[in-house]
Amino acid sequence: MTAHVPTHIYVYYRLRPELDVDVACASVRAMQAVLARRTGVAGRLMQRAGDDTTWMEVYEGVTDPAGFEHALLAETEAHRLDDLLDTGGARHLECFTEVV
Repeated sequence: MTAHVPTHIYVYYRLRPELDVDVACASVRAMQAVLARRTGVAGRLMQRAGDDTTWMEVYEGVTDPAGFEHALLAETEAHRLDDLLDTGGARHLECFTEVV
């Protein structure tokens, strides 16, 4: 039997430059709180060093990637996070696992 290797999910995007960062942060953290209750996976919110409009959400130790991605999409839509994105921007999702 092969041991399951947890997946780490990273979502990065660029905020609208005129956006109030406190409002954006509150929106993302509210979504992450609901997502954590729904999936058991707590997220972290980061910004690129030297560029406060490029953000990354980090979700580590995801054991059901498909289910988590479905929940993430639903909560992203419910919290209207696409409204935070720069013109023509998108949320980019990347999945990684540990090298074993």
